[in-house]
Amino acid sequence: MISEGGHDLPSRTAVIVGISGQDGGYLARKLLMHGYRVIGTSRSVEGGAFLSLDYFGLRNSVELCALDPCDPAAVHALIARFQPDEIYNLSGQSSVGVSFAEPASTFNSIVTSTIVMLEELRLNFPHVRFYNAGSSEMFGGVVGEPFTETSRFSPRSPYGAAKSSAYWVVSTYRESFGLFAVTGILFNHESPFRGPNFVTRKVVETAYAISRNQAGHLTLGDLSIWRDWGWAEDYVDAMFRMVQHDQPGDYVIATGEAMQLRDFVAYVFAYFDLDWKAYVQHSSALARPNELPYSCGDASKAREDLGWEPVYRGKSLIDKLCAEYTAILSLGDK
Repeated sequence: MISEGGHDLPSRTAVIVGISGQDGGYLARKLLMHGYRVIGTSRSVEGGAFLSLDYFGLRNSVELCALDPCDPAAVHALIARFQPDEIYNLSGQSSVGVSFAEPASTFNSIVTSTIVMLEELRLNFPHVRFYNAGSSEMFGGVVGEPFTETSRFSPRSPYGAAKSSAYWVVSTYRESFGLFAVTGILFNHESPFRGPNFVTRKVVETAYAISRNQAGHLTLGDLSIWRDWGWAEDYVDAMFRMVQHDQPGDYVIATGEAMQLRDFVAYVFAYFDLDWKAYVQHSSALARPNELPYSCGDASKAREDLGWEPVYRGKSLIDKLCAEYTAILSLGDK
């Protein structure tokens, strides 16, 4: 939609709940490119960290608002004020490890917030399309069997259990009340904006630091686990496609290739011309309780229905991740 003055006018409005996380900046950039007015929420705006937004230079292009998504009155006020066409729920405690230490707050941030938002849509704004961020942690870990939308949930952490509960809430509101509400069952997806407690960030930052002649070593837990790692921007594209689709549905989003953490570490260190065995140590104390040994997804449904394919997977994903980290970290070296 173009105004008489030749400037783009936003034809649709989207709210990104939890915009300060890894995916928020990528999603905001994509929506803005499509002419959306973008509202971004975080529990704290003043002094909050919006790394991806700042990196992409989007802080002034997005309208930031403080929001507790577990507060029904606040959620109602936000939706009534901005009248969005779409809501992307990316909020909630996102660390599997932290969920063992803080299970109650993890459930509250993931499940309660989802119920509050869906109930508001049911009562007052049933036309709004709602995206919910699911997780591969909802599944168990059967080696050699990629998970699909029909695979049985068998979460092994409070985080996975909370994501499973939110999934069923979304499904219930879609089927019982006719809302356009969908869950993206996203497998591990990475970028330079991961939190400091994520293993991918620890591995790349340590290897980079050592390559810059800084002394260091890395201590990790179980190196035998397998994960299906993808690129965050690819997965954000899948979110967008799900919300634009004619019919609401849930989708597994994954590359279909699993890699052992040991190999991931070896590839990253090799990118920086290092032998990982000289710098990486193992500690059983860092292993999670009831660790998920294997995780790999089959995104055939997304490919067939949405036309979605990941651009990066396997070794190309690691090269992309290391290059992006290097570009950002090198800025701090100057």
